[in-house]
Amino acid sequence: MQKIKNIAVIAHVDHGKTTLVDELLQQSGTFASHQQVDERVMDSNDIEKERGITILSKNTAITYGDHKINIIDTPGHADFGGEVERVLKMVDSVLMLVDAQEGVMPQTKFVLKKAIELGHVPVVVINKIDKDGAEPDRVLDEMFDLLVALDANEDQLEFPVLYAAARDGYAKWNLEDENKDMTPLFEAILEHVPYPEGSPDAPTQAQVFTLDSDNFVGRIGIARIFNGKVKKGDEYTLVKADGSKSKSRISKLIGFKGLDRIDIDEAEAGDIVAIAGFSDIDVGDSICDTANPVALDPLHVEEPTLSVIMSVNDGPLAGQEGKHVTSNKIKERLEKEMETNIAMKMEPLGDASFKVSGRGELQIGILAENMRREGFEFLLARPEVVVKEENGVKMEPFEHLVVDVPEEFQGVAIEKLGKRKAEMTSLTPMPDGTVRIEFEIPARGLIGFRSEFLTDTKGEGIMNHSFIEYRPYSGTVVSRTPGALISMDDGEAVAFSLYNLQARGTLFIEPQAKVYNGMVIGESARPGDLEVNPLKGKQLTNMRSAGADDAIKLVPPRVMTLEHAMEWIEDDELIEVTPESIRIRKKYLDPIMRKRAQRDKKNAAR
Repeated sequence: MQKIKNIAVIAHVDHGKTTLVDELLQQSGTFASHQQVDERVMDSNDIEKERGITILSKNTAITYGDHKINIIDTPGHADFGGEVERVLKMVDSVLMLVDAQEGVMPQTKFVLKKAIELGHVPVVVINKIDKDGAEPDRVLDEMFDLLVALDANEDQLEFPVLYAAARDGYAKWNLEDENKDMTPLFEAILEHVPYPEGSPDAPTQAQVFTLDSDNFVGRIGIARIFNGKVKKGDEYTLVKADGSKSKSRISKLIGFKGLDRIDIDEAEAGDIVAIAGFSDIDVGDSICDTANPVALDPLHVEEPTLSVIMSVNDGPLAGQEGKHVTSNKIKERLEKEMETNIAMKMEPLGDASFKVSGRGELQIGILAENMRREGFEFLLARPEVVVKEENGVKMEPFEHLVVDVPEEFQGVAIEKLGKRKAEMTSLTPMPDGTVRIEFEIPARGLIGFRSEFLTDTKGEGIMNHSFIEYRPYSGTVVSRTPGALISMDDGEAVAFSLYNLQARGTLFIEPQAKVYNGMVIGESARPGDLEVNPLKGKQLTNMRSAGADDAIKLVPPRVMTLEHAMEWIEDDELIEVTPESIRIRKKYLDPIMRKRAQRDKKNAAR
């Protein structure tokens, strides 16, 4: 029987998970000496590479001595918590990475809580000890306090600790040890990670924890085998979460080695493999022995907390830049996304629009960005939180928010968050001159806050948040103060006109940009919307006058990215997303309709 160890690498965003997995792959001899390998090799899609974050959990396998180690690299961002939750059930222990300077962060708490509930004993790796502001001893104390707070048992409190600098490729048991290589970490995995339970002779039981698809073999389920063996060509029973059963043969069985997928004929208890042949395979489904089908407990994934309405682009410039513009195409693409992404939900609303729900703005923003790159064109409304009703009480999601700000900005951060119904729970001065402030805040209060926060702290503030629970509704939250500058005509913007409009606010467009009636072309310097004409040219006469031909100096426009736009817009505005541009417009393009809608809203509020 093969000796197998299954581990997941978990940590807060940007604490070095993917870099650590890189080094484990390199130093275990998984890559040939002549093989060219990218940096952060596990971040496979374009957006992951551009932003330097992990979005999808991915698995790899390395051979170390006579052991096979299955490693799953997980996302660190709270919006992708659904990926982490289901992965933890598939492994026997976790490598818990913590930054030696930042210490315990919200996502550290979130992922560690899930691991402790499942009974895993974490192998704690204090990473980035080569940083100037690193304080490994303080971080170790924080980790111990966190485990105590999470009701860890005695075994879990006796966790092994290593100190590492994954980027430089070394780990060590004690700070005074020599900086050599990753051998101590491999030893820790072999010594402290338990072998998988389960017997290869028992009836087959495997559970799918993530999905993939292939144009030739269709849907592929990546599964952990808990009992028995899985053989290519044999017939098995697929048990769905609702208890329904179907039989099918395994047409393809795939094993992992490094970054390669290799066809195999058989795998046994404890291993992680990819299985093809079941057309309706889904996350959480069990693959069982046909003679004795015993399903495993279905996976629980927390509900989405944020939703956004996605609809067909009906503006004057619709269909000029995108390939896929119809509601059928958008629906197909969203259905395909829901197949593999179980933390998101989609429901059609009629009138060519769809309600997409997820765990946060970033998750929905990345879906929209992927669709945009694939040639889709659509409209997005302002994100809204998912509100529930329990026993007649209106409930909304609350988040645990941690902000790190330089001391001189702590007042403005506390004041702005106070207006958004945040309650401060702790304030800790940090050794590098910053202050760490913790809050509990309604998720609504965070919509549109990030860009304002970065402006207030001159780009030096860091904010992180994770979902706590649903609590009673906390009343209205302050939203954007400045109004919008709205174009009152269709055509191309003229430099002369934009030059005169600069004094009215911040512009989002440059000369020659296409504009239309009802499109937002900038942010007004005052509250309240303002209708302006960006098409007005200079009045020309046949008389020459001194000083009339001054050079026009335009301030560069504020470029709106998709995330910026989602944070900026109000309830009566939409984002027009196309492969080439991101525009903001009013929901009602006709000014009379806008005024009528505003009047109705005021009357309803009375």
